[in-house]
Amino acid sequence: MWKRALDRAGVGEPRLRRDYTAQRRAVRSFATAEYAAARLLLPAALVPHVVAAVAFMHDTDDRIDRGTPDERAAALTEWDGLVRKALADGDSALPVLRCLVRTVERHPDVRTYVEAFLRGCEREVMWRSIADEEELERYVEEYSLPALMLTACLLAPAETSAREAFTGGCHRLIRGMQRIDFLEDLSEDLRVGRTGVPADAVARHGADLTRPDAALGRLVQEQADLADIDLTAAVSLPGLAAPSYRPFIRALVGVQRLRLDAVRHAGASLATRTSGPAAPASAALLLRETASRTRRTSRAGH
Repeated sequence: MWKRALDRAGVGEPRLRRDYTAQRRAVRSFATAEYAAARLLLPAALVPHVVAAVAFMHDTDDRIDRGTPDERAAALTEWDGLVRKALADGDSALPVLRCLVRTVERHPDVRTYVEAFLRGCEREVMWRSIADEEELERYVEEYSLPALMLTACLLAPAETSAREAFTGGCHRLIRGMQRIDFLEDLSEDLRVGRTGVPADAVARHGADLTRPDAALGRLVQEQADLADIDLTAAVSLPGLAAPSYRPFIRALVGVQRLRLDAVRHAGASLATRTSGPAAPASAALLLRETASRTRRTSRAGH
């Protein structure tokens, strides 16, 4: 099936097929659930390009996520140069960039978001705290949204107004996702000396982020409610995409709802542990959407 996906994606050269296969193995290892969703719910021709975009994003994060802010910034500068050279030359010594080059050739919109994502990484490497909602919004606009759009642009409608609406829906979705990320990772972020929960909200509740008490519980619930507003707005997102992409997008939105439920359940205990969606619930969601896609494909074949 993977060979057929490569054929349909227009990846015919032996070296490039090996490169995409290597990225597939990497994505399957670090993003198992996401890979399974893409493999089961997206058209085969799109899967290798989604894999290439996700692999590039992960490789970027891995390169800039170690050391002091200055060391991370230096790593970003070096990586930015390698990416831009690969796109200019149409080739690279790195398999992940060779795949990115081919994906950009097949889907030129990806390049716009590669450039926006790399610019946003400048904020990512330097941030230590988020002051308020305004700064959170800048973080989402400059870093989180371009990161999501690396893959989401592959699913976007072609018509301009529909595409703008789709991007707006992605903005609401990723803002909710980012807020959930900051809650899920609260204890881990604190260990490295940073936190994404807005500082003004922390002060308003009188919360100590290291103490699992009532004040922190109220803060978590407030932030979860704000994420809920964005996820509710993103429910319309699947309807803006082509029918063949809707099961995947519904699954993506549905998993965020499961993550949010887990955050609410964890509450103040997020000071000492991370949270995530229950595996059985995630599997059930994926099975439902797979069945929906199978029924739609079957009807289309008659």
